[in-house]
Amino acid sequence: MAKHPVRVAGPRARLGALDGPLRFLLLSSFLIPLGSFMVLPFMSVFLHERLGLGLGAVGAVLAAASLVQFSGGIAGGALADRIGLRRTMVWALAVRTAGFAGLLAALRWPPLAVGALVLTCCGAALYLPANKAYLVAGVDEERRPAFLSAGNAALNAGMAVGPLVAGPFVLSSPGWLFATVTALFAAVAAGHALLPAAARGAETTGAGERGQGLLTGLAPLPFAANALAFYLYFHFQHYLAVYAVERASGAFYSLVLLVCFALVVVVQPLASGLIGRMPYPVALAVGFAGLAAGMAVLAAGTRPALLAGGALITAGDIVLFLKNDLEALRRSTGSDAAVFGRQRLAAGLGACASGLLGGQLYGLVEQAGHTGWFWLLAAAQCLLLPPLLLAVRGEPRPDSGGHARGGTGHRDHPGTRGDPGDRDDRDDRGATADDTDGRVPGR
Repeated sequence: MAKHPVRVAGPRARLGALDGPLRFLLLSSFLIPLGSFMVLPFMSVFLHERLGLGLGAVGAVLAAASLVQFSGGIAGGALADRIGLRRTMVWALAVRTAGFAGLLAALRWPPLAVGALVLTCCGAALYLPANKAYLVAGVDEERRPAFLSAGNAALNAGMAVGPLVAGPFVLSSPGWLFATVTALFAAVAAGHALLPAAARGAETTGAGERGQGLLTGLAPLPFAANALAFYLYFHFQHYLAVYAVERASGAFYSLVLLVCFALVVVVQPLASGLIGRMPYPVALAVGFAGLAAGMAVLAAGTRPALLAGGALITAGDIVLFLKNDLEALRRSTGSDAAVFGRQRLAAGLGACASGLLGGQLYGLVEQAGHTGWFWLLAAAQCLLLPPLLLAVRGEPRPDSGGHARGGTGHRDHPGTRGDPGDRDDRDDRGATADDTDGRVPGR
């Protein structure tokens, strides 16, 4: 008897169960970076030229803001565990709205600008772990790659379009720009307030997890791999601008970024199923090899090399960033929001290290007159540092029930969403054998 091959559902089929709230969340995942990137990429110019801050002060402000935005995600995950995903997202958007309103007020009183910028970054830190956790609440492990990649695609689309929309106005009409972004965030926050709460097991952790450390249940390998991936990727993110503008032009640098954003938007959802099924060691090897190849190609310094190098690096980060999140969810204990918060902390540590060490390295090769060497040295790191991850291989400490989250338990139906306060007597009886990680049931 002939065997019929198993047909793997495509991204569209895996996303077919999206209901109205999740569609709104994906739309918000586009609108929020759209609004943010209408302002934030131009903050160095705005702070320096409009508000008169020195470049040293501008660099310090932006470094502090970036560290808050990334590493503050661990606080966002903890807050989501305390008050629920929906409430965390609403409060985070309220904070960001206040931050953009502060930038508008800073046009009249410039000292407000720094505090307003940090406020927007605090809101971002609080929002993203809850957003990702809400997106995968009640979703089985097979469909998680498609849901996460759809959110990432929407995020990158907003990041690509925002600067294009705002570029002509950031210096000529910043008041109108800040007012528009503030209104956009207020509207998105109001929409989030109308969302139903996520599945009960995903909204908050069990009482047994309250009061534990922020890093309790951390999966060491996905955390370390994410920190390393962001450390290496941010060599490209931080220093491509000065390298590309010197060898091509600012317009060509913008084209390279658009190609990279477009690749994430198009390729990651299509490849999400393959990435999800890929063994973790293979995914790490493929991802870091892509980064190494891209960095080495950039060393040529020609326009085709800038495009090809950017594409290879983007292909590597498509695999690494998605697979690290999926493995962190699978291996860690605790709520999804806490897991995503820890992954953001890892990203912040990696990005910060890249800014500190990469800046020193770029300065040295620039003084030597061979900036192409910077990319060759970065490529060498992409090959030499990943084997060190073998030293941190290991499973997380078991939680009170002795189980890590393997994704094999029963799942809440995606449509069952209820407020944390509306718990039935099953919730009041405490965790069962299937929800020892504080989720009801198995999540």
